[in-house]
Amino acid sequence: MKIKSHEIGFDLDGVIAETGETFLRLACQEFGHCSFSLEDIKDFEVEDCLGIPKEHVEQLFYSIMKDSLQCGLQPMEGAVDVITDLATRAQVTIITARPLTEPVVDWLDHFFPAETCENINLVATGDHNDKFRYIKDHNLQFFVDDRVETCLQLADTHITPIVYNQPWNIGRHALENVSNWVEIKNRLEKL
Repeated sequence: MKIKSHEIGFDLDGVIAETGETFLRLACQEFGHCSFSLEDIKDFEVEDCLGIPKEHVEQLFYSIMKDSLQCGLQPMEGAVDVITDLATRAQVTIITARPLTEPVVDWLDHFFPAETCENINLVATGDHNDKFRYIKDHNLQFFVDDRVETCLQLADTHITPIVYNQPWNIGRHALENVSNWVEIKNRLEKL
């Protein structure tokens, strides 16, 4: 079954943005935690699997959240192209657990064409567990997220979750999943 452009929404971090790689780079630069790779992050709660002090983890994620551009956060390969194409057909909805919208708007404006940004609806919930309400409010039928707990919550509703494969969610679910933006593009209905 092909997904219609207006029926799908996306999480930001770990789906559109390479947040894991940015976190690891900053952990090394800022605190000398340089012995980890993305594959070492086996849990969404990074401090539980890497042994990095919680205050370091919180400071690093706060830095990424507060100024994603300054931190060098990059888009996932293919994300800009697919979202730009989607935005020509429908409004693209991004629902993030981040509490601040302005740094995300600045980041989107930097990496995406202006006409694409004009057709992006950004929602900052401030809470991983509150995405369902916004997904429903925007009449989305499908949602791509890397946090398996969010996807499992959505699976109990009439929303079809699609897990964006990351080391922290592999083997923790039996839900539909994708590994890259080519796979997302292949699931979308063509005009």
